[in-house]
Amino acid sequence: MSIASKPAPISAPLMPTLALEVLYEDEWFSVINKPENCLSVPGRGADKQDSIIYRAQLHFGEAHAVHRLDYATSGLILVAKTLECHRRLSEHFRERIVEKEYRAVVRGPFFGDHGIIKKPLRCDWPNRPRQQVCKAWGKPAETRWKVLHKESDHFRVQLFPITGRSHQLRVHMQSIGHAIVGDEFYDKDIDNTDERLLLHAYRLEFHHPFTKAWVKFISPCPF
Repeated sequence: MSIASKPAPISAPLMPTLALEVLYEDEWFSVINKPENCLSVPGRGADKQDSIIYRAQLHFGEAHAVHRLDYATSGLILVAKTLECHRRLSEHFRERIVEKEYRAVVRGPFFGDHGIIKKPLRCDWPNRPRQQVCKAWGKPAETRWKVLHKESDHFRVQLFPITGRSHQLRVHMQSIGHAIVGDEFYDKDIDNTDERLLLHAYRLEFHHPFTKAWVKFISPCPF
């Protein structure tokens, strides 16, 4: 099952400002294309309730977050429509049997075309929500990367997170000298011409939690 084009956004009834772009839906889960600068789940306070899960609850009636994307990151996010589906999909992610691919534009130059980053990460508590590499107290984190092609003084890359730590791709790429363009936390060369974080959750593949069929979803990169 492959989704390769973007359908028209679907809006919650009587609330056209709360658009929800549904790429796939069945009785158990849906695949949403999250825009950049949008919360995955509600935050603290009335002003932070708008999120993918909030909109999905308005649209489906019942919706549970299986995983999250950073506020600034766009792309594919799974929403379970039942608690049993949430349990099964969460287990898929916990056991790392979901194939995930991100696309990003990073600062150059590169001295190779692919690699693996294995650096433990922990929260930078005085500067939350920033994360940092920490060999002493960090949790294991692993990312594979591959250069797609060069764009002026930037490089377009594929990123494959093996683990799923907070800000993992952003910190790992910055730690090897290739910050993701537009990253307000880790890109020291960010300027007012960078309109957004150039990081997008491009592809998800996994066994359907009920039919067991291998499914594949793609959200074309918007930048």
